[in-house]
Amino acid sequence: MSPMMRTARFVVAFAFFFSCALQLGAQSKSSADSPRKQEDQETRIRRVETTVVDLPMGENQAPLRMDLLQLMKFYNVPGLSIAVIDNYKMVWAKGYGVIETGSSAPITPKTLFQAGSISKPVAATGALYLVEHGKLSLDEGVNEKLKTWKVPENDFTKNEKVTLRRLMSHTAGLTVHGFPGYDINDTLPTLVQIFNGEKPANTAPIRVDIVPGTKEVYSGGGVTIEQQLMIDVTGKAFPVLIRELVFDKLGMADSSYEQPLPSARAALTASGTYADGKVVQGRWHIYPEMAAAGLWTTPTDLSKFAIEIALSKHGKSNRVLSEKMTNEMLTPVLEEAGLGLFMDKNNPGQFGHNGADEGFQAILTMNAESGKGVAIMANSDNGIAVGNILLRSVAKEYGWNYKSDGQGASPMLVLIAKAKGTQAALQRYSELKKSPSAEYKVEERTLNSLGYTLLFSGQMQDAIAVFQRNVREYPESGNVYDSLGEAYMKAGQKELAIQNYEKSLQLDPKNQNAVDMLKKLKEMK
Repeated sequence: MSPMMRTARFVVAFAFFFSCALQLGAQSKSSADSPRKQEDQETRIRRVETTVVDLPMGENQAPLRMDLLQLMKFYNVPGLSIAVIDNYKMVWAKGYGVIETGSSAPITPKTLFQAGSISKPVAATGALYLVEHGKLSLDEGVNEKLKTWKVPENDFTKNEKVTLRRLMSHTAGLTVHGFPGYDINDTLPTLVQIFNGEKPANTAPIRVDIVPGTKEVYSGGGVTIEQQLMIDVTGKAFPVLIRELVFDKLGMADSSYEQPLPSARAALTASGTYADGKVVQGRWHIYPEMAAAGLWTTPTDLSKFAIEIALSKHGKSNRVLSEKMTNEMLTPVLEEAGLGLFMDKNNPGQFGHNGADEGFQAILTMNAESGKGVAIMANSDNGIAVGNILLRSVAKEYGWNYKSDGQGASPMLVLIAKAKGTQAALQRYSELKKSPSAEYKVEERTLNSLGYTLLFSGQMQDAIAVFQRNVREYPESGNVYDSLGEAYMKAGQKELAIQNYEKSLQLDPKNQNAVDMLKKLKEMK
């Protein structure tokens, strides 16, 4: 699997479309201050919820329509929670589904979810507070203030240093994209063991392998160094520090970086769920890499955070950061990466972050100019796929001038495959190839995204069929052979896996993943 597709595993079908759905027994609240306003808000909620999907199916076929309950069922998403922001205020929050497959306990706005990488902007806000108060500097080498551990110097750091600004914007040239977390029965590593890749750490050493400041390469490893830096300069445990600097100031009473959670909070959590619907062992993983992946929270609390950042940018609320510092936070360093947050070149004023922990996914997006935003959290590895459909429904209802980053035909084909079968999706793909559509563009990644969705949902043979079709469509692409090789490998068909990885390497000699997988396969023979 190529690095591109590893990321795609977590964000398959990102930037979906259309509207979302009604679930019996869902919990809700509205911030409307009169019965008439409340009635109007409830009407808007119903419009957001119903007719999530309304997709054309081609000539002489009825459109594919479904509501949120159906959509969640298709994607094995047991529970989802949302908070909607309009005019810089949270106007409603609501929970859908249950905390765990087979449970009768409903999701409510108070149910806790793991936020994954949305942990990063909240941690960055705490770090920037320390910068404003003289404890840290954005642009000095972090080794100046690190005490517990130092970033190893090498040829890449001779002239350019790892700085806090670069850690927060993923421009420090550091390795380790993300973290899988630890089973509840695992021995947890210290941060130093994580930095050095020493057991019981389950990730590689965090090292500089690109000249700092020259390229934006996402690194949860770098944000974990940020965590250690904050601990070293304050002498405080990270969960305590962020509670003092951020949560208490913003009224985020349901948020915590405690890993693992104490029993009182653990009782309020949803259970993580894999793409195939299985519950994560022990309900969730533990993340000592707190700043990168360890936040437990609710959409309501995330909306408080997003609103504060948006208002602070305009000097209208500065409970944590000054107007000047907030604007620095929201200024891209390279590409679209700001300090802990990502901007969106297609949507001026838009900032946010996605998150993915084991069995959990989340979306936070806000526009500092329009005051519109949404926070969505789900206890599923398919949470972003469903969440972005809901996001588009909210955007439509609340009049966002919002342009998606575009996934072409992939989201539609995924939905068709889930609703009507893989062959129906492939048939629709063929129709779109014959009659190109600007809205439903088909390209190499179109079938690859569908294939990985099927693969990680346990539909092995269907995934293989889709990857086979993509190989026929793009016979000169090393990436499509790599993907087919992975599917054969997961299906236990070693010889076919080897053949396809070898073909991938022939077409793309720089494909290190193919090299690694071939070595692994041949050792298994």
